[in-house]
Amino acid sequence: MSQGSVSVPSSTPGAASAGHAPSSRAALVLGALGVVYGDIGTSPLYTLRACLTGLSVHTDLEPAHLLGVLSILFWMLMVVVSLKYVTLILRADNRGEGGTLALLELAVRNRDGKLRWILIVLGIFGAALFYGDSMITPAISVLSALEGIGIVSHTLDAWVVPLALVVLVALFAIQSHGTGAMGKLFGPVMLLWFGTLAALGGWQIWQTPEVLAALNPMWGLRFIIEFPWISFVLLGAVVLALTGAEALYADMGHFGRPAIRSAWFSMVLPALTLCYFGQGALLLRDPGAIRNPFFMMAPEWGLAPLVALATVATIVASQAVISGAYSVTRQAVQLGFWPRMQILHTSAVEKGQIYLPQVNALLLCAVLVLVLVFRNSDNLAAAYGFAVTGTMLTTSVLAFAVLPRGSTGAKRMLWFVVLGLLLLFDVLLFSANVFKIHEGGWLPLLVAIVVFTLMMTWRRGRRLLSDMQQRDRQPLKEFMEQLEAYPPSRVPGTAIFMTMNSGNVPPALLHNLKHNKVLHDHVLFLTIRVADVPYVSAEERFSVTKMSASSWAATINYGFKEDPDVPEALRLVAEAYPELDLEPMRTSYFLSRQTVVAARKPALWRWRRAVFSFMARNSTRSTKFFKIPANRVVEMGMQVEL
Repeated sequence: MSQGSVSVPSSTPGAASAGHAPSSRAALVLGALGVVYGDIGTSPLYTLRACLTGLSVHTDLEPAHLLGVLSILFWMLMVVVSLKYVTLILRADNRGEGGTLALLELAVRNRDGKLRWILIVLGIFGAALFYGDSMITPAISVLSALEGIGIVSHTLDAWVVPLALVVLVALFAIQSHGTGAMGKLFGPVMLLWFGTLAALGGWQIWQTPEVLAALNPMWGLRFIIEFPWISFVLLGAVVLALTGAEALYADMGHFGRPAIRSAWFSMVLPALTLCYFGQGALLLRDPGAIRNPFFMMAPEWGLAPLVALATVATIVASQAVISGAYSVTRQAVQLGFWPRMQILHTSAVEKGQIYLPQVNALLLCAVLVLVLVFRNSDNLAAAYGFAVTGTMLTTSVLAFAVLPRGSTGAKRMLWFVVLGLLLLFDVLLFSANVFKIHEGGWLPLLVAIVVFTLMMTWRRGRRLLSDMQQRDRQPLKEFMEQLEAYPPSRVPGTAIFMTMNSGNVPPALLHNLKHNKVLHDHVLFLTIRVADVPYVSAEERFSVTKMSASSWAATINYGFKEDPDVPEALRLVAEAYPELDLEPMRTSYFLSRQTVVAARKPALWRWRRAVFSFMARNSTRSTKFFKIPANRVVEMGMQVEL
């Protein structure tokens, strides 16, 4: 089946971005707190400690240095998150949807040639880096939360890794049951979490208000002038405060632009600022608190409850990233970059609640290995930064191809200047993390290279198969007219031939005529296409063309966030075209099942052909993916040389 994309007009943003009643808006803001901000909301657990631990290697930690680091951290939050993502990137919506692949579709729309190919490569590599992020986030988040028990009692340090393994196994085990019930708790839990961050930080600032001087960017500038190289290296740790910024964009379709912006400016940014500056205030009074400044902000009686709350908050953050991995994989399948996979819906109400067993199992194995190998959050920090900054850099490059569109003159120039400055920030952050490849950054890079290679190999193989099927094929309309002029034996019922290329005779029809020597009374040639928008309206769902007296060609369109349901779509077609007999018990589906073999002059390198063949053999069967009743399917085997 064709997984290529087809352009469908896009102008209306998603429903989530439309106007809402005050109570509905409040619910969306609360939901955004729980889902969108879980990752960035748990970064205070480890960010400042990682920054100052790295700084202490190069120089003594003095109050002026601490204020400089806090100033850099605060203004990076303001520039990268508040300006870049919340203010600008959220404007680039694909019918209300965001994320790397949605932005990629916008960037390549109406573009051809070399530039289109470069943008596709960048976008797919950015999406591949997200899988590294999805592996590291649960590991570093849960470890950093449970490391708080070492503050309660040093005798508990040995239990951090075993407890982390138990929590993570439990988290992945419940994925198949859906997150509906847990999801209702996410918002209130994160509201309590951000309130706790603000309260702890505010209490510390009250005792040492001098730390607020770091709000002045001059402290950060002085630090950079005094220690230019150290400042550059420090960015590799400062980026940990920005983790989760991509989630603001990726989850735009769930909550809408206004709710995400409101949650950030009204709750998340103030709470994070108070927490970071509160840790700084504590360190100004007690430099020894660098061991774990977050948990040491709490009074002794509050340590155990804070560890418990932090663990729950990191589970929420991990859940958001796991769900994101499911969504990205489904988009990749629909856009033709990944073979078909089993997609299960865990809610009859919410379309976005899906579960991919294969992705879940692979992520669990990867996360457990990370915990066992790295063993603490500090060791994972370098790996985390590389994945995050790589994805951010990709987003900035793609934004260049999207946001200035439609602007002219001075406004267009202003877009390029602003985006150029933001790109410079991303380049600096990414470059700082490149130096940490040997410390753990190699991990997400390796994952990204493997996933990118698999995705591009699958896309290339499918494109070659499509081109080969188009080559030397007869035009469908002429063939059917000639066939009906001199028909073979006709049998009752309707035959549906699923085809990748709607204008040509499908191989399954030729095999059926060759071996069975019959033609059904009604024939429908069905092509499934995936649009470059997340959802397709009812009016755009299908189109039907009559090919001959007893044959029709239908194209069914789906958005890249929709799951194909062929029987349901055909029910709608039958209602619109009553002359076409699509009664399920009188309908048979004919599909081609292709086996890839080596050609004399291979179109793919041997190893890529082997990879493509392996992916094709292990992809989900067409019948299951398109929800076609298996007892109504006839598969026609054929060999294809690549």
